[in-house]
Amino acid sequence: MAQLVKPQKDTRVYNATIKLFGSEPDPAFEDQGRMERIWGRNWGCNSDVGQLRAVLMHRPGHEFDVIDRSKAIPETGGYGDTESGWYWQSREIPKLEELQAQHDALADVLRAEGVEVIYLEGVEGGRFKSVYTRDSCIAVPGGCIVTRLAPRMRQGEELPVTRTLARAGAPILRTLHGRSMAEGGSFAWLNSKTAVIGRGIRNNDEGIEQISDVLRHMGVELLTVDLRGYDIHLDGHFLMIAPDLALVWTPGVPFTFLEKLRELNIHTVEMNENDIRWIVNGLAVSPGRVIMPEGISHETRVSLERCGVEILTVDYDRVQMNGGGIHCSTSPLIRDSVS
Repeated sequence: MAQLVKPQKDTRVYNATIKLFGSEPDPAFEDQGRMERIWGRNWGCNSDVGQLRAVLMHRPGHEFDVIDRSKAIPETGGYGDTESGWYWQSREIPKLEELQAQHDALADVLRAEGVEVIYLEGVEGGRFKSVYTRDSCIAVPGGCIVTRLAPRMRQGEELPVTRTLARAGAPILRTLHGRSMAEGGSFAWLNSKTAVIGRGIRNNDEGIEQISDVLRHMGVELLTVDLRGYDIHLDGHFLMIAPDLALVWTPGVPFTFLEKLRELNIHTVEMNENDIRWIVNGLAVSPGRVIMPEGISHETRVSLERCGVEILTVDYDRVQMNGGGIHCSTSPLIRDSVS
């Protein structure tokens, strides 16, 4: 049977059309004008201190019903069930209404600062750590990376996060896969071309490499610092407050990291034994303006205020009993660039 051959004229017309309306890789996906034209908003972050515009949060809900007060674990001082995988990290378990009240107060402060609060939807299965949205999503220029959470009780949070981001219209640039593990509490922007991640029990090399791969295409270097022992996140020791200023609990970070901060001209204010450790788990809402829980010492407050920092405080001790603070409870989705 003879083969049908497309007329040569049609080929010439096709080629001429494709040549005239050729491919356009520039500007890049994350270009602000392109983002606003195609995606409606300039999604993503390249800073931890630029004016915060939108944040992902999850109001505590009935997923806390899984907690069984009969399952105390003496060696941890908390509660848990190794078979189902849930754990609670404090001796006291607050009422749900107390958790909700403190979370609502934080959200109200954010709204007063002009921040849009986007709530996570669809949390199921007793995943009460979902309140700590920082871990399940990392915002980068042009969109978000959905992480792959390490402990069993957090596995599955990726689904509601992905659905919520999609409904909000945020591009998802990577979903971590394979045997990768990474949580956003160990990720921080140092400047628009440099980020850092803490390697440890919750963040393995495969997860770090997949995040680094996304950033590499944007011209961003991802530094890796090793955490101590069973520390899970860098945000228990380090917080960017302004483009050239960070709050640091120095016993929790390597000396080489402190040296890198100096190299990048980032001044550090060091916490002391009079500070409640949770203050480092705060959130900059704009350069030099930071939300912290109660518990900052006079010495640290004075040091920060001398640097021009404005401090907003909220009560957050009940939520902190679950193992995370203000920084953990907020996952920035849109920030203004500061450079």
